[in-house]
Formats: sequence, C-alpha cells, structure tokens
Amino acid sequence: MIRGNSNIPLWRIRLTYAAMALLLVFFVGRLFVLQILEGAHYQDLADQNRFITVSIPAPRGIIYDRNDFQLVRNVPSFNVMITPALLPDSDAEIEAIYRRLSELTGVPIDQEGDPAAPCVPGRGILQLVIEGTNISPYDAWHIACDVDERIARILREEQVDLPGVTVEAVPIRDYTTGELTAALIGYLGPIPASLEEYYVDLGFRADRDKIGYDGIEYWYQEILAGQNGQKEVERDVAGQQLREVGIVTQPIPGYSLRLTIDTRLQSAAETALINRMEFINRYAGEERTPIGVVLAMNPQTGEILAMVSWPAYENNRLARFIPADYYLQLEADERGKPLINHAIAGEWPPGSTFKMVTAVGALNEGVITPDRRIFDPGKITIENRYFPKDQGKAKDFVCWKPEGHGWVDFVHGIAYSCNVYFYKIGGGYPGEIDEGLGIEGINLYAPSLGYGAPLGIDLPGEEDGLIPSPYWKRINLGENWSDGDTYNAVTGQGFVLATPLQVMTSIATLANGGKVMWPHLVQEILDGEGNVIQSYEPCVLWDIADGILTPLEAIGANCPTLPEEIRETIQSSRQDVGTPDVLVEPWVIQQVQQGMHLVTTEGTAHTYGDLETISSAGKTGTGEFCDEVAREKGLCIPGEWPTHSWYIAYAPFENPEIVVAAFVYNGGEGAVTSGPIVRQVLEAYFSLKAIDVARTD
Repeated sequence: MIRGNSNIPLWRIRLTYAAMALLLVFFVGRLFVLQILEGAHYQDLADQNRFITVSIPAPRGIIYDRNDFQLVRNVPSFNVMITPALLPDSDAEIEAIYRRLSELTGVPIDQEGDPAAPCVPGRGILQLVIEGTNISPYDAWHIACDVDERIARILREEQVDLPGVTVEAVPIRDYTTGELTAALIGYLGPIPASLEEYYVDLGFRADRDKIGYDGIEYWYQEILAGQNGQKEVERDVAGQQLREVGIVTQPIPGYSLRLTIDTRLQSAAETALINRMEFINRYAGEERTPIGVVLAMNPQTGEILAMVSWPAYENNRLARFIPADYYLQLEADERGKPLINHAIAGEWPPGSTFKMVTAVGALNEGVITPDRRIFDPGKITIENRYFPKDQGKAKDFVCWKPEGHGWVDFVHGIAYSCNVYFYKIGGGYPGEIDEGLGIEGINLYAPSLGYGAPLGIDLPGEEDGLIPSPYWKRINLGENWSDGDTYNAVTGQGFVLATPLQVMTSIATLANGGKVMWPHLVQEILDGEGNVIQSYEPCVLWDIADGILTPLEAIGANCPTLPEEIRETIQSSRQDVGTPDVLVEPWVIQQVQQGMHLVTTEGTAHTYGDLETISSAGKTGTGEFCDEVAREKGLCIPGEWPTHSWYIAYAPFENPEIVVAAFVYNGGEGAVTSGPIVRQVLEAYFSLKAIDVARTD
C-alpha cells in the first residue's frame, strides 16, 4: 500500500479554503442581489428585449358635405414587403422571387443608392433586403409602395410561391373632390421632428402616422385622428414574433365631420370663377388675373356654403407622401400662391365695397340725412393743409364717372357708388359738409362690420386685414396723417386692406339687420355610426342694431358651441381697440339695404349682377392697387392704376338666405367682371334649392 505524503503547509490549505469560501459567499451574494434585490429590475430589462408594444392605428374620421356626400374617405393603399428571415434558403429561389417582384412593381433587382426612408425610390430589391437582414431580419421591409390594386391581387394569389413576400394594405386619404375643395379641406403629412415628442406622448407613431397640415384636416386634427390602440407581443432574439400577451387595447376611431359646404354649389362657383378668369386672360392676351375667390354664406347662420380659392392644388397628390417636385412647384408660383387660401388669407383694397362702412357711420352719426342731396361734379380738389395757397400741392379726387352724377341722395350715392358723395360725407368738404365721418369714425365703424381682425373661422391662416389710423401711419411710415389719406380710406383705398371673408361678412351683417355671425365650416361632429356627437349652432358674435353695447369679454358668451380657442382668438385680436360693437339705429341699416337694392335695379350692378325672378341687393367694388408685379410692368400710373374686381350680393332682398362674394385679382371693374360670377352662383343656389324641394315633395 502506497501512502500519500503531502508537503503542502497547513496554513496554505486553510488559506485556499478561506479564499474558496469567500468566493462562494461573493457569488452567492451577487446571485442574491441579482435574483432577489434587483430581480425585478433585470426582469424588466429582459422583458423589454422580449416584449414589444405594437401600435394599432386608429381609422381617421370621414368628412362629408352638408348633403352627406363624402369629401374625404379612407381607401386602402397596397405596399409590397419582404421579411428577409422568411426567404427560402436556395439562392435560385430567392433570385426567382426578386425577378417576379421586379417584373410586377418595376423596382430594379440590383441598384445601389443612398439609405432612405421607406417607400422612397432609389435602391434595388437586393439592397433593401440586405439592409433588413442586417438590422431586423424578422421585420417586413418595404420594397414597393402604393402599388396598383391589380398587382396586389396578383401577389396575394401567388403568395404560396413567394415565401417571405407579403402585401400590406394601409389606409390613406382619398379626396373625392380634389382641387375643388383642397383650399378648405387641406391634406395630411408626416409628423415633423419639432412636434414628434408631442405626438408620441399622445400615442402616435412618428414613422407611420400622419397629421393635418392645412385646412379642416389641420384645424380638426384631434377630432379626426382618434386614439391608436396597442398590444404586447413576445419575440425571440432574432426579432420573430411568437405570440400576443396581455390585454389588447383596441384603437378608438376618429370622429367624422359634416360640413356646411354644398359640393354642388361649390362646383358651380368654381366653374363660374374659372370661366370668367379665362375669358379675361384670353381677352388680354396674357395671364392678367392669376387669383380669384368666390364665397357663399347663409347670412342668418354664418354657415359657409361655398369657398373657392383659385388657383388651387391637387391634394390627392399629397395623400400618400408629399412629392418634393410638386410641392416646390406650388411654392414657386409667386403670383398665384396656390397653397394659400385666398378667401381668408388674401388681403387687398376692398374698393367701393368698403363704402358701406362710411355709409353706416355717416348716417348713424348725423353727418348726412337720407334725403339730403350732395352735388357730384365729377371731381373735387383738396388743398394741402400745410400749403393752402400752393395749388401745385392740391390734390384732385375724382368720381369714376368723369362728368359726375349731379345731385345725389343717400340711397343713390350707394346705388351709383358715387365717389365724390362718399369723399364729402367721409372726409368733409368746405362749404358743404363741415366735418365728415373722419378716420376716427372709420376706425369705429369698420370693426363693427367685421373688418380689421380675424372673424374666427374654423380654418388656419386667417389674416387681419388693415384699418389704418394716424397712429398706425406714424409708427409704420413715420409720416403724419393727411386729408387725402382719409378720402382714400372712406372709399376703401389707400392703406385699407381686407380679406374676401371680411368683405362678405360686412354685407351679410347689413343683410341680416346688424348681426355679425360667426362664419364656420363644420356643422356637426359624428361618431362611426353617423350619430351626432356635437352640433355647431349659429352664433351671433355681436349685434350692432340691438341697442346693447357688447363688451369685448362678452363676445360669443351666448354661444355655447363656439369653441373656446376661437372665442379667445376673436377677443385677443381686438384687445388694442376694445369692443367692435357700436350702437346703430335699425332705420340706418334699412336705408343702407335700400341703397344696395338699388345697386341691382338701377345702379352699378344692373344688367351685370341682378337676377331675373328673384330680388337681390349688393355692392360693387373696384379696388385700385400697385404691387410689385404692377410696378414691374409700369402700370402704376397716377389715375390709371390697375384694379381688382369685387361684387357682393344677397338674395332674396326681403328675406336673405344667401350672400355671395366674388373677387378677381386685376379683374377690372367690379360689376363687369365679378357681377356675372355672383349672378351665376345665386342662380345655381336657387336652382339647386328648387331641385331639393321637388325631391322631398
């Protein structure tokens, strides 16, 4: 028997055992920390690798016109995708799949290109698959987007022979009326980086979801978008989804909208406008007029019945993605500016349509009486207050009718749009009108009819217009106010600017007896079943003839459905001037109405804008302008400036139910150019009304 003999000292053995014990304690302790003390934390980290939250997109709401015609709907767009991990092992089979996909979609098999977002063309199928294999092989990668439905059907039928290939159907917006309603509907676009955090917090997925960029799509984004759902999915280390776990939160579809717009009237208005503009351009032998607007509204409710801004854009071309070349083309159009809704954002001299401000103010303030006649010789001369004896510094103010209108009373001053009459009652005239309404009066009465600040329409981009004052001129131009400035302002010239919506609102206010209505485009909010969730009722912002002066903070207070953000906008935009409301005697408005009625029966719109069987009233306007285009063409000659064309009318005269405004940039005389446009729209409205009545009987 052989006995072992150890020469290892005992203290070394003990030291070794001690070290082993310490290591054991360390590992057990570490295991205790990892498993017990920090177990929940590491379990959470593991779950984050193993489980992912998948966002389920919410269907966006539909948009209808007032007759339930779909203006905007969701339609499927088909994307061809490849999951690299699911492709066959055989290179020959993979190559056959690539060839078939390239044949059907037009995407090249092998083409180098810079990395880009999904659906951006430039790279071949091979390069896209390699990128997917390296990043996430079990995710589906886009190969071709928005393919034809026929191709999508073929690929689905052949899917058994094309392992790894899938066809994805995603909803996109289909704008059924295209450019006819693009200015008011708008379009969608990707979530910009500056807003990504905000929308991600709301449950949006930045690389997939779209938001409204303009129009109704923008203004009612929160209502239309709904709420995305979500589900938890378990996946393996390669990214392959294994199963769903937990509770699935279903998406909440967005609400739908029913607008106040009548698509049939919208189409008639666009046709009337374009035909007239094309006639003017053909007659001039050049593109003389690049911009036009038609607006129609119910003066009793503020409902917008039609809103045409020309030129327009095709929002269907922006529905799937925003092509850079098309968008840059739209931005490059400096004259037409098709991306701007000119009905609410275009600011131009309103010309003689603004005389209704002077008429109401002068009659209400006692500057003139209805029966008093003023003589119009065709021209008056105003001396320079600083050089009264220097005739070279005096300025002539002329009527559009060189020989003048002779003796003119109040209603005929409106009917004939007599410049000299309004010069005198607005600016005063020595020996005849000692003191006219003046620029202070203009700044009192113009806001009361809707000028000088936003009216709160439910669209983005509404502009203020401009009602000038001596303070404004001193601050912005460094000059004192002159009598000539007042003479220009009382006739809607000089520094005065207004949007078509403001001009229309001023006439609508007089038509309905003095109520400034909130102009709006959305009539009702609907759920997915078509049930009404909320209705927007007619809202009187203020009433100039009710004998009550509405304080600024009380504007819209009696309108429970007026959105609070709109009410705040209306109030905050008028903080510097205070309440726009004034006290106007009802008989004053009645006299103005009679004058506008005469406009159509014997005045400036007679034969151009009057209707054969229905009474109407209106006001023409010819606004002189001198912008950069006019200066470049040498058209800014004193006394011969080019002019914008305006006409606004309402009908029936006795009980107005529609007011229509037409504006044509550089269109010449208001009655000649815009009168026929308004008449055609009014005729279309009453024809459509008769058809609707016949259908219900």
